[in-house]
Amino acid sequence: MLLWEHAFLYLKWEEFLQYNVQKNKLKVSLLEKVWYSKFKSVIIIITVKVTWLMKSEFITNGGNERMNNQEIRPSSKLRPLFESFKLGTLNLKNRVVMAPMTRAFSPGGVPGPDVAAYYRRRAENGVGLIITEGTLINDPAATNNPNIPNFYGEEALKGWARVVAEVHEAGGLIMPQLWHIGTDRKIGAAPNPEELPIGPSGLDIATGEKVNEPMSQERIDSVIAAYAQAAADAKRIGFDGIELHGAHGYLIDQFFWERTNRRTDSYGGDLVKRTRFAAEIIAACRRAVGPDFPILLRISQWKSTDYEAKLAANPDELAKFLAPLVEAGVDAFHCSTRRFWEPEFAGSDLNLAGWVKKLTGKPTITVGSVGLDNEFISSFRGEAAGTANVDILTDKLGNQEFDLVAVGRALLVDPAWAAKLRDDRLDELKPFTPEALRSLS
Repeated sequence: MLLWEHAFLYLKWEEFLQYNVQKNKLKVSLLEKVWYSKFKSVIIIITVKVTWLMKSEFITNGGNERMNNQEIRPSSKLRPLFESFKLGTLNLKNRVVMAPMTRAFSPGGVPGPDVAAYYRRRAENGVGLIITEGTLINDPAATNNPNIPNFYGEEALKGWARVVAEVHEAGGLIMPQLWHIGTDRKIGAAPNPEELPIGPSGLDIATGEKVNEPMSQERIDSVIAAYAQAAADAKRIGFDGIELHGAHGYLIDQFFWERTNRRTDSYGGDLVKRTRFAAEIIAACRRAVGPDFPILLRISQWKSTDYEAKLAANPDELAKFLAPLVEAGVDAFHCSTRRFWEPEFAGSDLNLAGWVKKLTGKPTITVGSVGLDNEFISSFRGEAAGTANVDILTDKLGNQEFDLVAVGRALLVDPAWAAKLRDDRLDELKPFTPEALRSLS
């Protein structure tokens, strides 16, 4: 082996040891007295000494909590996932975000102790930020499922305050996702079966058929006020920010999408004009919570009824779409894709989160089949998904293409997913099975 090769390997080993000295309070005295020509024997000596000291430290502490609760360093490949990040006023301990996933385990719209325990388990196991399942703003047509949690009313807000307290006690951060499904609601559905679905033009999201009249200005103002009140309540009961659900073909997204927004007033027209409803919601929420409370907006090209849908066909259109939303007060964008590794536009490897960050300068969250080998749509067909490595993800994260990573089904089936990656316990990761959808594990 050439001298420069010895030197390179030694420096890499030295970097490893210096980290362990810092993180594990080891006392390694051999670092500065090394002969490169005796590299192999030195490595053996140092390895033995480090191993012995780590074992001694472990025994001294009675074997408690992985050496006195010190966080184990992830491998260099996984390290980008576990670097801290500042999101507005929030200091996130790592880049792992729990993605919002509809669970419908809140009878009467009230989240109970089991919901609080469900989120607490993820916080205890190292998730940097939790975004709750979609929660309903105070509009009678906001949902078609009475078991989806409300974000209004004394009992529901009391339940959410308990969730916040549990997550914070476990060292986590949490935001509610505020939601209205628009014309995805089915006629006659509970709760409020007498309420017709509402949307920008009253068109069913799936069929395009007319199910109601276009929303009146009065109803638009009422919905905007409901979002603002939910934001104010989130801040009051201790949440760390909010996310507005503007993706997947629900109400806000129905205003974005030309197929469901046929209005000829100031809320319709070209793509920029179709952002007005969302911009007014964002601005109203900003007024309600002040300048320092983070507001996230979830966006997507695809819809739950059309996976090939596109709001923006190219980066120029995307930039025009994003500008009014940034101006209204968005702090970060949660960019939903079905497969995070797929490029958004031809000629570039950037995904949607990468393009949004490049065009706005705002932090972005990527999402889409992270940690699994099958996309989430398959879950609705009752299909399982095996575990998958995250090398592509961490490469993109390390290259600063996006800032945070939302994890859905992998965290749903395994509350300790983040901790297992952090501690290099990759062989303990669990595959996703549809049974996980049937309980709050």
